[in-house]
Amino acid sequence: MRKEYKRRKKIVKSTVERHRLLISRSNKTVYGQLIDDINNKTIITVSGLSKDIIDACKNADSKIEASTLIGKRLAEKAVAMNITKVLFDRNGYIYHGRVKAFADGARDGGLE
Repeated sequence: MRKEYKRRKKIVKSTVERHRLLISRSNKTVYGQLIDDINNKTIITVSGLSKDIIDACKNADSKIEASTLIGKRLAEKAVAMNITKVLFDRNGYIYHGRVKAFADGARDGGLE
């Protein structure tokens, strides 16, 4: 069995007190979602293409800096909805580069 299949088996589902923070990435940008697995709903979605952050991402010096901004913006929206504790789902990506920058930005924005 390949490594990514083994890794996907271990996905932690969100609980009542913690929602799942999912990251996806493409060659151009990073996408972040806050998901409630109990009700099967996406609570918040932020990406580099979101209207409120697209200009800041275009003016960023690198993709890593843009990922940090996206993580901070998602955290600001979550804190505004009184969500501070999340489970980080890196979606099979290595915790490195843009994924790490996104997580650090979310932590700086107030998420645990």
